[in-house]
Amino acid sequence: MRSIVEGWQARAACRGPQASAFFPPSTAERKEQKLAREQRAKAICRTCVVQRECLEYALRIREPHGIWGGLNEAERKQLVSQQAG
Repeated sequence: MRSIVEGWQARAACRGPQASAFFPPSTAERKEQKLAREQRAKAICRTCVVQRECLEYALRIREPHGIWGGLNEAERKQLVSQQAG
């Protein structure tokens, strides 16, 4: 039986070769490179039919890395803080 997570992930716009934009590279990344990579990832998120499910998942599991649901790590932390306060 397929899980709910697998269902929405299968429909995610980030699947495929563009997935590398959603996580930092294994080598050092300059600030301007990070910002450009995150902007590319967020642009893909804006077209995604499962953006909300993705963000909800990342918030629920407290995902510490990458772009999920159109938000980076710091933006997700800020959202959690706002929801708690």
